[in-house]
Amino acid sequence: MSDLNPDAAASAPLRAKSAPTWLVVTIAALFGLFYAYAVWNALAFLVEQASGPLGLNGYGWFVLLFAVAFPLIAFGVAFTIGWRRRGWELAIVLLAGLCVVSVFWLNVVAYAAVYGASLLG
Repeated sequence: MSDLNPDAAASAPLRAKSAPTWLVVTIAALFGLFYAYAVWNALAFLVEQASGPLGLNGYGWFVLLFAVAFPLIAFGVAFTIGWRRRGWELAIVLLAGLCVVSVFWLNVVAYAAVYGASLLG
């Protein structure tokens, strides 16, 4: 005979319900526009620097290509963390990821402004 406790379900912690699919898609799409703007901005900066008279060296290509890829990586990580949570929690996680992307982009621009010669070929 098995030792089943009828109160086992009552003693289990309550799980928060996740957001409906349409809400997850809507929140992710709205924040995705901001992440896409960061990608577009980094790609425009990469093209502008690469098409200059000196071009880019290997280090410059690495830094500026990583600046293009970083918002995509950050969105993927933030979405993976927040997609099974409530809607407002997903929005907070995506906002935090967008803040990290913004700080990273400001660091890339500041580095290019101060040490831009090290990126050029």
